[in-house]
Amino acid sequence: MTTTEPSPAATARPSLRLARERFLSGRPLPGGVPEEVVAAWRRARFFGVPHDLDVPHDLKEPVVAPSRPVESTLLGAARPVLDRIVPALGADRSLLVLTDEQLRVLWTAGSVPGLEPCPVLAEQEVGNNSAALALRTRRRAEVHGPEHFLDRWQDVSAVSVPVLAPEGGRVAGTLTVASLASRLDGARSPHPQAALAEAAAAAVETELRARAGPAERVLLDAYLRAVGGPDGTAGEPDPAVADRAAGDRAVAALDGRHRLISDCARQLLTPEVLGALERAAVSARHADAVGGTGQPDGTCLPERTELSERPELPEGAGCLARIDPVRLDGVVIGIVAVLEPLAGSVPSAPAVPRPPCSLTGSSVPWRHAVGRAVELARSPEPLLLTGERGTGKSALALELLGTGAVEIADAAQDTVLENALPLWPADRPLLLRHAERLAQPGVAALNSLLDTHPDIRLLVTYTPGAPAGPCLQRLLDKLSARSAVLPPLRERTEDIRELLPALAPRPAPGQPPLTWTLDALRALDRYPWPGNVTELAHVVRALAEHRRMSGPVRRAELPDAVREGPAVRPLSPMEQAERAAILEALRRHGGNKARAASALGIGRATLYRKLRGYR
Repeated sequence: MTTTEPSPAATARPSLRLARERFLSGRPLPGGVPEEVVAAWRRARFFGVPHDLDVPHDLKEPVVAPSRPVESTLLGAARPVLDRIVPALGADRSLLVLTDEQLRVLWTAGSVPGLEPCPVLAEQEVGNNSAALALRTRRRAEVHGPEHFLDRWQDVSAVSVPVLAPEGGRVAGTLTVASLASRLDGARSPHPQAALAEAAAAAVETELRARAGPAERVLLDAYLRAVGGPDGTAGEPDPAVADRAAGDRAVAALDGRHRLISDCARQLLTPEVLGALERAAVSARHADAVGGTGQPDGTCLPERTELSERPELPEGAGCLARIDPVRLDGVVIGIVAVLEPLAGSVPSAPAVPRPPCSLTGSSVPWRHAVGRAVELARSPEPLLLTGERGTGKSALALELLGTGAVEIADAAQDTVLENALPLWPADRPLLLRHAERLAQPGVAALNSLLDTHPDIRLLVTYTPGAPAGPCLQRLLDKLSARSAVLPPLRERTEDIRELLPALAPRPAPGQPPLTWTLDALRALDRYPWPGNVTELAHVVRALAEHRRMSGPVRRAELPDAVREGPAVRPLSPMEQAERAAILEALRRHGGNKARAASALGIGRATLYRKLRGYR
């Protein structure tokens, strides 16, 4: 399934124990200590985890999963697999632990002398451990002996494997096997039960895939019934049937991962309304069943008047929604929303909604970065978005935070953040832009806020540049476990042609949309875009608003820097500065080379010669 590097502690266990003792006492560390281990200890100290933490008295009983856990899909799929594996553990030799995506323990079996099960394995609670590492890296992870921060895990070695859900490959949870470190066969060998952990995780993933099909069919069947009306029948749940019936009613079926939306619903759904329905679907899946057991075939429960819920939609939504839960085997798996337009709110010719620009792009680097950010944003904990200026960090952050009341603080403009942050309400989402511009009091205030409310709904954007000071670096180390790096536009040039229509303003009535010649598109692809998507947006909007020509945009209409493209030879620092000054002068004078040359104090022939030399 996956492979892993030998644990850094495995090759230098005695020196690592000494290093941990020095770290806890504040003394200098010996040489050769792996940086990732020191960083993990620092995070634990930052989270305020006491190294001598013990299981509270009221939690010393074995952790037993509740009869209806918050997320039962993973546990239901894993139980048959894990029950078959337990006999292979051996008595008093190993502990098998299953967690969900938030590292809450759902199930345990086996035992290790002196090692009581924990209710949660999040780093914020217990420090460095293999389950938290596997969740963060999405691969098999091992943590041995003194790599752990807690005293009571100094003789424990553990291997954890992420369990991937069938939809989108998100991490649904982790599977861990823990044993005494003294039972390891060799310093450099993997954990002796690593193969068992990987095989168990693979079997659970297979079971999850087998169970995913019925849920999708049930959601589709409920959608078709709703599209057909209160007395309609769906028949066989075929997607082609869904397409043919999609224009009858304004219906949307959602489960937090999949969407089925009728044509009528597309005319009513704005991104804000769709976001509200997505959150309602996720909440319904995580809530206890409402008003009875439901129908085992997955249809909406018949007592609509008792079960229907009117969610609160954003102001100006232009419609109302009635929500019915969809159940499979008595468990809510999604919702069906029937939309009702308000009087006079539907335009005669509704525009086709465009996807948010912050989510536009199909390149592998972009999909990977956005997918990680979306996955991390599902849990109410701080999230760090890093990337060059103009890559879309703030726009993506606003999409992730949804359409509710979101406060935006800009460290580049607000000089009194250190007064507001320590008193920030834990239930109030906050987007903090330009963290690299935080002064030391602001960084200290933000660190204090995270210490007090480690699960606050906070998104931080950071643009790397000058070396961070020790206080800011401490903050970045804290947030690094939950971070996503947005790629620059030059590393995803295949997305430019998707971004162009998303960035262009909507044309006036009767006007055609902005189009581009192939030569202009090639110039856009070759330009390095130092300002990234923000720079591309300025170019597109300027052309859309000020061009006097008709037809597709030609290469000659592009700004000089874009039209000329990057230099074909490396330029010296002096040449780079000279070229930048010439291009800026051309921009200021609308491309008029005679005026640009006069402003620069050079002849027009000299200007032409230099431009040719810089191509």
